[in-house]
Amino acid sequence: MRGLVVKNTGSWYQVKTDSGELFECKIKGNFRLKEIRSTNPIAVGDKVEFEKNVDGTAMIHAINDRWNYIVRRSSNLSKHFQILAANLDMVALIVTVNYPETSLVFIDRFLATAEAYRVPACIVFNKIDRYSNGEMKYLDALVHLYTSLDYPTFKISAKQSVNIENLMTFLSGKTTLFSGYSGVGKSTLINAIAPQSIAKIGEISSYHNKGMHTTTFSEMFELLSGGHIIDTPGIKGFGTIDMEEAEIGHYFKEIFAICTDCKFSNCTHIHEPGCAVLQAVENHTIYLSRYQSYLSVLKDCNEGKYR
Repeated sequence: MRGLVVKNTGSWYQVKTDSGELFECKIKGNFRLKEIRSTNPIAVGDKVEFEKNVDGTAMIHAINDRWNYIVRRSSNLSKHFQILAANLDMVALIVTVNYPETSLVFIDRFLATAEAYRVPACIVFNKIDRYSNGEMKYLDALVHLYTSLDYPTFKISAKQSVNIENLMTFLSGKTTLFSGYSGVGKSTLINAIAPQSIAKIGEISSYHNKGMHTTTFSEMFELLSGGHIIDTPGIKGFGTIDMEEAEIGHYFKEIFAICTDCKFSNCTHIHEPGCAVLQAVENHTIYLSRYQSYLSVLKDCNEGKYR
């Protein structure tokens, strides 16, 4: 039998067949024998083959080829990574400028990883109903920054259903991974655009002004307009992986666009004379925050470190 993985609880996988039947599946042992460095050899979005058991459960014995996937590094196994989802049309990073605050380094690491794995990305700025005038000005500056880099951006309030229609139209027909810090409102947003999903909603910890984890597994929800949303557990950090030092600049669009103008072909864009990137930072044609994020990823690559 064949089906689509729509839920991953860590030990069990829920698989949906073309006819709409759902099966609770486990992985056959031979998956563990393969040289797979990911902590989860199967992810939501995978198309798999499985065998039904007499008790109604099933065993997955094969994965169809993926056309893409996106990963994050495991925080406790620095040489391993977690596949967040597979076979994606889009990744949507849900961002809040407060309640909680999403760091620019986190945003840029996520976007760089999406570039590395060739998955188109957009940014959804949530909770605009809560921001002060100063926070809204900061939000507008971020929208200008990332729009100038050709990332689609949306300013919404999932709780108040503000500007939800444009986002729904954009996501229609796509399989989209939602990611972001805990507490940025992913579950509330999913309830707004796919109310039949009844995703769990958590509270913000007022002491730390950070989110409490509400999703402990990955799950796919169907959009009434066509397409799917994959919800993932909120994450606190985003460690890039499998990036060579010379490649990192390729995953920052504005750096890649001008790096061929550098005097040296192996320029690291840190101290070399005749560096077009350093000149662009000095001239403010490359945003300082983006350049600092590039340096952060470069540092982790050199140190082999998770962040």
